[in-house]
Amino acid sequence: MAKEKILIIEDDPDIREGVRILLESEDYRVTEAGNGKEGLELLDQETDLVILDIMMPGMSGLRTCEEIRKLSFVPVLFLTAKSQESDKLIGLMAGADDYLAKPFSYAELLGRVKALLRRYKIYRGRPEERQEEEYLEAGPVRLHRKYNEVYVDGKEKELSDIEYKILRLMMEHPRRIFSAQNLYESVWNEPYFYNCSATVMVHIRKLRLKVEADPKNPQLIGTVWGKGYRFDANSK
Repeated sequence: MAKEKILIIEDDPDIREGVRILLESEDYRVTEAGNGKEGLELLDQETDLVILDIMMPGMSGLRTCEEIRKLSFVPVLFLTAKSQESDKLIGLMAGADDYLAKPFSYAELLGRVKALLRRYKIYRGRPEERQEEEYLEAGPVRLHRKYNEVYVDGKEKELSDIEYKILRLMMEHPRRIFSAQNLYESVWNEPYFYNCSATVMVHIRKLRLKVEADPKNPQLIGTVWGKGYRFDANSK
């Protein structure tokens, strides 16, 4: 059986070496890149997992992940010094599968690696389900994970790019409460200021007009007063 191949994209040579030694001790094949551009050149069909530093000079880890997603469904594990919830959401929106904040223990890293590889192996072993997994479905809403393609009760809806990103993020994490700051920093990818809450509110209102049967009495995108918004296809 061929060894699983892992690509490390990390600009810190000490971290890169430590991770490589750990993975090779577990009998994985490892390739290394010191930046995003080099990492994209090393990515191939044999790559089973990418470990990617989010904070790199030149092409950032977020941008590198977005480029990887244009080429492959390979799982991506972000390594980063940032640990705030909003940073994690931004990483997941860029296409990452998991997120590990520095400093981390090698035991935790190895556990994440094995879990991602196990899921990816199952995913590749059941190609008949790939087409279904391209869509998120909840209640009357069907949303394409990659393209701005949304259906409600079988009818296609025209959403702006921002509206689509908000809906996708909320559907990927159903029943989770997103504050205005969570949504703004994850979708707009910009620092949040107090007056940004009005911007979020306007887009939520527009989104409800397009996906709710009764926008004045929303059943899908609810408001949790004093906390934020959540998507719940089972709400009453």
